Amino acid sequence: MLIEAEFALTQLSTSPSFVKNSSFSKDAEIAQKVIEFATNGLSLSEAFAAQRGIDSTTSSLKLSHLSSLTNAVQQNSANTDFDGYFVAANGQTFAPSMNLRDIPAVAPRGGTRNNETLIYINGISTTRMRQADSLQAIADTTGSRTIGLHNATQGGLLDIAQSFGDKLDVGNNPAVNTLTETVYNELRAGREVHLFAHSQGTIITSRALQDVSNRLRLEDSLSKQDTENLLARVKVETFGGAAQRYPDGPKYVHYINRKDLVPQLFGLREFLNPFRHQGGNAITQYFNAGDGFLAHGLEDIYLCERGSFEQTHLNNFNH
Repeated sequence: MLIEAEFALTQLSTSPSFVKNSSFSKDAEIAQKVIEFATNGLSLSEAFAAQRGIDSTTSSLKLSHLSSLTNAVQQNSANTDFDGYFVAANGQTFAPSMNLRDIPAVAPRGGTRNNETLIYINGISTTRMRQADSLQAIADTTGSRTIGLHNATQGGLLDIAQSFGDKLDVGNNPAVNTLTETVYNELRAGREVHLFAHSQGTIITSRALQDVSNRLRLEDSLSKQDTENLLARVKVETFGGAAQRYPDGPKYVHYINRKDLVPQLFGLREFLNPFRHQGGNAITQYFNAGDGFLAHGLEDIYLCERGSFEQTHLNNFNH
């Protein structure tokens, strides 16, 4: 009962119809009401009592149950509130409309080694603060200032469902919208862009770049060749990517761990898909490391294999 109710509750901010039709919706509604009462200064027990019309000393079991439900609502809301926002130093968040140059990027602890600012798009089941930790690891490894574009998690299953929607170019994804607008504006301002994407983040990146390409063709009336020439100012590094297709134009370096099931089953290593396309100006770097789920790790596995973008793109190591 408790596990099922908590699952139903985590859907509140993304699928209201689920809770409405769930047999556990009453518990979900109570938890939402308790949050409202607690916001006004009541303790958990007082808020629960106020909603249920019982004494605040009611059984600890019910309060423990409610506490789990309440935490689920608050956590899921916190995870999705910043979907498509930028994440900067110390986990600060900035609206999608924010100018990139006004966002305080995470700096390498050993000092910057180049003039680039990377934009990192995270994969599934990644909270904002977990992404902030990854930003520091990326900055330290690359020597670049790094900004995150947050792909909020709604839970593993919903994240996977969203991934398939992005592959089919259906549904609204705030992270895709922000990345599309950001890359388009940077290119039109004559600036280069360097993207860094892991797992589901590669699907978001692929969809956004295709949207940018379409926009340049339709809104700016550029020819196919002129569009690809402009997109060549975009550098893309993917790690354990779940995307199978990337638009032509940008320069790509794809890192694929042969022991990582994500790119094997869903990405460029999916042998049963004859329509996979790594991009017209792409290098794919293969390696073997780790086992099981650990083989998909960004910091522990993929960053250890990363080389300089320019050198890797030119030399085509281990392809």
